[in-house]
Amino acid sequence: MSSAPVRPEPPARDAYRDFYPLGTRWADNDVYGHLNNVVYYALFDTAVNGWLVEAGQLTIGTSPIIGFVVSSQCDYFASLAFPDRLEAGLRVERIGRSSVTYGIGIFGLDAPLAAAAGRFTHVYVTADTRRPTPLPDAMRAALQTLA
Repeated sequence: MSSAPVRPEPPARDAYRDFYPLGTRWADNDVYGHLNNVVYYALFDTAVNGWLVEAGQLTIGTSPIIGFVVSSQCDYFASLAFPDRLEAGLRVERIGRSSVTYGIGIFGLDAPLAAAAGRFTHVYVTADTRRPTPLPDAMRAALQTLA
């Protein structure tokens, strides 16, 4: 006999180290009147890469190393919809030799609990060879602020 899977609880704001502001667009709503599930993955990508740009660790189009998403996952707890203003809670769950796993929570503005939460793993590669490369010390130090 198998037991029923345990449903995760929505994380609170204090589970995250930093927050990145996000907006919603009219096109993000689906026919059910809320953000479509795939939109959350785009929000994850926007928050992580926006944070990296602001932290000086990514210059779009010219960075010598870039992050490729190799894994992502999301649990949904509450509906959000356009024109909601959002925040992505960010934390680093694991830093490897060439990879980083981020924990991300998507919150309605000032909401105490995440409406969605998941993980997003980048493997960093050289921009020219697209082969994995060790994280630079400066990037590792910046990421430690989210750990």
